[in-house]
Amino acid sequence: MDAAAPENNSLADRENVYQNFVHSNLKRNYVAHYLHGMLGMTGFRLVNAPTFMPAYLHALSGSKTIVGLGLALSAFGSVVSPIFGATQIEHRKRVLPVAVVMGLLMRFQILGLAVAGWFLSGRSLLIATLAFLLLLGLFTGAQRVAFQLLLGKVIPVHLRGRLQAWRNVSGGVIAAGLSYFAGRYLVETNFLGNGYGSTFLLAFVLTSLGLTALRVLMREPEPPTVRPQMAMRQRMREFPQLLRTTPGLGHFLVAQSFAVAGRIATPFYILYASKTIALTGANVGLLSVAYLGADTVANLVWGYTGDKIGFRSILITALCIWAGSTLMLMHSNGFVGFFLAFCGLGAAQSGYLMSVTTMVLEFGSRDDMAMRLALSTTAEGIMAASGPLLGGVMASTLGYTALFSTSIGCQVVALLLLILFVEDPRKRRLAANAVTGV
Repeated sequence: MDAAAPENNSLADRENVYQNFVHSNLKRNYVAHYLHGMLGMTGFRLVNAPTFMPAYLHALSGSKTIVGLGLALSAFGSVVSPIFGATQIEHRKRVLPVAVVMGLLMRFQILGLAVAGWFLSGRSLLIATLAFLLLLGLFTGAQRVAFQLLLGKVIPVHLRGRLQAWRNVSGGVIAAGLSYFAGRYLVETNFLGNGYGSTFLLAFVLTSLGLTALRVLMREPEPPTVRPQMAMRQRMREFPQLLRTTPGLGHFLVAQSFAVAGRIATPFYILYASKTIALTGANVGLLSVAYLGADTVANLVWGYTGDKIGFRSILITALCIWAGSTLMLMHSNGFVGFFLAFCGLGAAQSGYLMSVTTMVLEFGSRDDMAMRLALSTTAEGIMAASGPLLGGVMASTLGYTALFSTSIGCQVVALLLLILFVEDPRKRRLAANAVTGV
C-alpha cells in the first residue's frame, strides 16, 4: 500500500491514507524500531555510561578537567547540529534515507575512537579521542532529531512508551552483561593492546547492526502535509512564534535545561567512588552493571506508566530519584553504597530520557515536530556542553561536595518549573480532541 495520496484529495482524505498506512505497517515498524533501539542502545551505552569514557579519559590524562572537557566537547557538537538537521528533513516526506546517513556518520566516530586507541599513544591519542568525541556529538544531535521524528511518524502516541521500554530493557540486559564483560575481560586484560578501544569496536558493531535492521525493515509513510523548505537562518527567526503558539513548550525547555545542568556531576560519579574503592576493571564493570541494570528494570515501569498517565509525572519522579541518589553517593563509604547509588542514578536517567524525548513529540502540530525535537536537543546540548567542563573545574578547585550540591540544586529548580508551569501536553491534546470531536 502506498502512503502517498493523490494531490487533489482533501486534507482529511490524505490524513486517512496516512493513518491507514501507519496501522497497516505498525507491526513491521514496531519490530524495526525495537531492533534498532535494542542494538543501538546496547552499543551506545558502552560509550555513554558514566563509567568507561570518564575512566578512559582519566587514564589518558590523569586530569579531572580533561574528563570534563571530553564530555563537554561531545555535548558541544550537538548544540547546533539538531537545528541544522531539522531544516534538512522537516520539508521531506521521506526522512529515512537522510536519517541513515546521519546514523552512519555518528557510528564512524565510535569506530574512530577504537582505531585511535590501537594505533596512537600519548598526546596524539588524547587529542584524537577528544576530536572524535566532538564529531560524535555533532552527528548525534542531528541523528537524534531524525530518528525520533521517524518514531513519531510510525508509532502511535499510546504505544511509544512501551516500545521504548522494551527496547531499552532488552538493550539494557545485553549492555549490563557486556559492561561487566568489557570491564573484566577487555579493559582489565588490555585486550588487543587497548581494552577501551576494543570496547568501542564492540559498540560500533552493535550500533551498526541496529541501523541495518531499521533500514531493511522500516516502511515510512508520507505525511499529508509538510513544511515548506526554508534556510536555517530564516527558520530560526520563527522560533519565538513557535514558542508563543505552543503552550507549555517554552517552560518545558527551560526545565529541561536545568535538568541537564544537573548532569554537571555525571562524569565524576565514578571518580568520586574511586576515592573509596579501587578503580579496577572489575569494579568499573560492576558499577556499570548497577547503572545499566537499574536503567533496564526501570524502563518497563516508566514506559507503561507513561503511556497510561503521560510522561510529565515520570519526569518529576525521575528527577526526585536523581537528586536522592546523588545524596546517597555523597554519603556512601563502601562498595554497596556506591552500587545502590548507581542503581538510582541509572533508573533516574532512563526516566528522564524517556520522558523528555516522548513529551516533546506531543507538544504542538506534527509539521513542527522536527523543529521541536531540534530545540529540545539544542537546549540539552548547550547545558550538557558547559556542564562537564564546569564540573571538572569545580571538582578540581571546590571539591566534590560543591559539585554534587550544585547538581542537586539544578534538579530542584527543574522540578519546581515542571510542577508550577508545565501541563502534561497529552492532557491538553486529549481535551482539545474532545472539544473538536476528533
